Amino acid sequence: MKKTIKLAVVAALALGTTSAFATNGSNLIGLGAKARGMGGVGIGMSHGAESGLANGALITSIETTEISFGGTIFMPNVSNDDSVNLDFTGMSGPDYGDLSTSEDSAANLSVIPEVSIAGKITDNFYMGVGMWGTAGMGVDYRDATSTGQMSMVTNLQLMQFGVPLAYKTNGLSLSVTPVLQYGSLDINYVMPQELVNAMNMVAPGTYPAMSMGAGVAQDLKFGYNLGLAYEISGVTVGAMYKSQIDMEYKGVLSTVVAPFTGGAGYTNDKLSTPAEMGIGASYTFSGNTVAIDYKKIKWSDAKGYQDFEWEDQDVVALGYEYATDGWAARVGYNYSKSPISEQSFAGANSANLSAGGVNTFNLLGFPGIVESHITVGGTYNISKQTSVDLAYAYAPEVTNTYTNFVGQDITTKHSQAGLSAQVNFKF
Repeated sequence: MKKTIKLAVVAALALGTTSAFATNGSNLIGLGAKARGMGGVGIGMSHGAESGLANGALITSIETTEISFGGTIFMPNVSNDDSVNLDFTGMSGPDYGDLSTSEDSAANLSVIPEVSIAGKITDNFYMGVGMWGTAGMGVDYRDATSTGQMSMVTNLQLMQFGVPLAYKTNGLSLSVTPVLQYGSLDINYVMPQELVNAMNMVAPGTYPAMSMGAGVAQDLKFGYNLGLAYEISGVTVGAMYKSQIDMEYKGVLSTVVAPFTGGAGYTNDKLSTPAEMGIGASYTFSGNTVAIDYKKIKWSDAKGYQDFEWEDQDVVALGYEYATDGWAARVGYNYSKSPISEQSFAGANSANLSAGGVNTFNLLGFPGIVESHITVGGTYNISKQTSVDLAYAYAPEVTNTYTNFVGQDITTKHSQAGLSAQVNFKF
């Protein structure tokens, strides 16, 4: 067991993690290639060691010891069209220029690692350990040929290290998973000279452009997951709860958000990982398994996301698997309404942000707006001890148009594709 734990740590550190949009807001729809091939289901269906973080109670399906390691190549496709026409000639103002532009984000490829180990310690007690890239988001407009996107770069990375502990008796399994989360956040942009002067209502050319950013900030915080599962006659039902984790990235948000508060200031540097709660069920018969999950992601209670008016998400995942002794095939579907919506409130919210400021930051820097996800996957058993999983997930393009901070239109288009691969060993 010690050797497999060392292997998991080395593999996860070697893979690293980079920013991505991770479908349900900024969260991955599923952890592991089996779950992702079935639309993310994993609360009421065991995927072996891979289940350690989704619902730790399900690792009790393991007969001896399992290790799974792999990752996802994530390919978001994001473009932004921002209307910033500052020609106020004839409207009691000068001509600052037209900064309206359309650009594609260069943050279109990233790698998300997943390493899981779980084993049977006694007839009733099971234990695991794992490292998972769980969430992230980012855009990269630094090489944009024009200034409408303000050369904005955002990069959020989250990785969790967890130790699921599970107890099973008479078909009932209970688990607790202590979690240590690593987070990294970087946001920077350049407010063009024309915009700086227009916001200060001074003559064109009075002030230079402003570079905004505090560099990369990191944090480590603890959380926990609770899980429950009950199995009888081919039916498995499960439930899980994941605690909110309050991450703090010193200087990042307070620096980059302040210019959009009209001089009122912004002091929050926390960007919490939201709490989650969910239930799921699966039914297996003659090699076929059908599964369904429902979970709620509490963005509205998460610090930082509250200020940008993110709404709670209701996530529904459906999956089907057909398995033989040598292979398995999977399909799935996942849906959750975007946590981002257009804001139109008058004045400023509790964070001193205008509706247009919120809309701009959400669609330009954090456009987690995709909703539907179609997935396929499969497993090939090389031997009784070794197998390989593959999964492909696709989120069709979504287009949102809001009113930006200068009272004009900002439009973002966003689609995604992800390819997951995983190798599993049984001992």
